[in-house]
Amino acid sequence: MSQIPEPHDSPNGPVYEGRLLDRADEEVVDQGISFDIGTLVSRRSMLGLMGAGAGVLALAACSTGVSEAPAAQSTSPSPGAGATPAAPSTPAASATAAAGAVDEVPDETAGPYPGDGSNGPDVLEDAGIVRSDIRTSIGGGATAKGVPMTLTLNIKDIAKGNVPFANTAVYVWHCDSTGSYSMYSSGIENETYLRGVQIADSDGKVTFTSIFPACYTGRWPHIHFEVYSAAADITDSSKAISTSQVALPQDISETVYAQTDYAGSAANLSQVSLESDNVFGDDGGALQLATVAGDVTKGFQVELTVGVDTATVPTAGAAPAGGMGGAPPQGGPGGTPPTGMPPGN
Repeated sequence: MSQIPEPHDSPNGPVYEGRLLDRADEEVVDQGISFDIGTLVSRRSMLGLMGAGAGVLALAACSTGVSEAPAAQSTSPSPGAGATPAAPSTPAASATAAAGAVDEVPDETAGPYPGDGSNGPDVLEDAGIVRSDIRTSIGGGATAKGVPMTLTLNIKDIAKGNVPFANTAVYVWHCDSTGSYSMYSSGIENETYLRGVQIADSDGKVTFTSIFPACYTGRWPHIHFEVYSAAADITDSSKAISTSQVALPQDISETVYAQTDYAGSAANLSQVSLESDNVFGDDGGALQLATVAGDVTKGFQVELTVGVDTATVPTAGAAPAGGMGGAPPQGGPGGTPPTGMPPGN
């Protein structure tokens, strides 16, 4: 197994992979999120170049064949007699159709527990926040218990015709199986679990390994996320180009909440609906309701396509009034906070 290269000295200070260390006296792993993202992006670029080279070689090898296989026949039905032929499409229309039409995901509040610096704690400044497995606190500490879940968000760039929004930075956070939020709830103020950042790949996709969140009083089961157009923007929450929430299906939630780790969630779920929820209630979560597959033993795979339009001005994301740990008013954005939240809620 190859080892991570060590930094080397230069006239201007320690250098790692051609870049000066931001914190000369610290290890590479402790340089902070900006340096972590730079390392990730530079490695992904190199892998992309290697992959492109391999593709060229593969095409060259294929071109030496004596013949090509017959093209596969389309299984789409042909127009019947008298059917009106489809009008020829323009290149722009074809590109949009190929990408698939996507509506912009609704802007939602980040709620009172974002951990992005807009309402007290800021996990986005921590080294190690760029990660796919968010079950454990950064650098060790507690691990959240609950039914396993993977979350995949497919980010689409509406302003460019619904193409994959590659290289966006996506921050995800949600409550644990008791309805508590790390960094805010009593007893876990120093934990950072169930929070993490991923950089979207060339398909605009990010995937997180986590646990299924609880249902707490007054809110439908949900997952928060923020999207940033550039990795360098992630440490400034005001630069989020989209702030929204994923809604989880009722039948899957009921199955999860029958498990012992989720005491109280079934009763809370029975008192709310997607239509009455003060975040998803506008349209019943039509653009935010995830598709889910799996079971409680092996875990669930949660997936949502997220349309982001950089041509519109974000209208949500700011922390609610009330300062550190302050909850929104009863019936306001974000819902009633979970039991066990900090004093003042």
